[in-house]
Amino acid sequence: MRLPKKGEKGFTLIELLIVVAILGVLAAVVIPNVGRFIGAGEEEAAETEFANIQSAVVAMMVDNGLSTLTTPVTGSGNATNDMFLFPDATAIGASPLKFADPDGNTYTSGADNAGYVLYQHDIDASDGDNVTLVNYVATRTTIKWYTVDASGTVTQYPTAP
Repeated sequence: MRLPKKGEKGFTLIELLIVVAILGVLAAVVIPNVGRFIGAGEEEAAETEFANIQSAVVAMMVDNGLSTLTTPVTGSGNATNDMFLFPDATAIGASPLKFADPDGNTYTSGADNAGYVLYQHDIDASDGDNVTLVNYVATRTTIKWYTVDASGTVTQYPTAP
């Protein structure tokens, strides 16, 4: 190998080819693995969301002393991703009725929120102005769609039916 003359700079062709070959090998190893992780992340997010919704339904039923949901959202055609309407957004006094809060105070139609829902649930009828609202879930809308049966068992659907 000769010594560079004064003012000569740069890499040889061989050095450049070796760097390109190394980058090619790294890309061949990394790219397939990254694709596998992306798909797994979406699946895991769906499973986590489902577990959160199921836990929220159970918590809402326990907090309100419900053993069953009288107007469950059943069937894939009725699935929703709006937790302000889920699982039971029937009116106050409708059957099987949202008559009284856990403390025994009577809900007032027009002043209190109707139904047993996971987002912005009015748990305190004594205030009459929706001040005591409870969120059993962090956001109003979800990525997946859900139904629930009378016992509170949630079913997840990947898209809107």
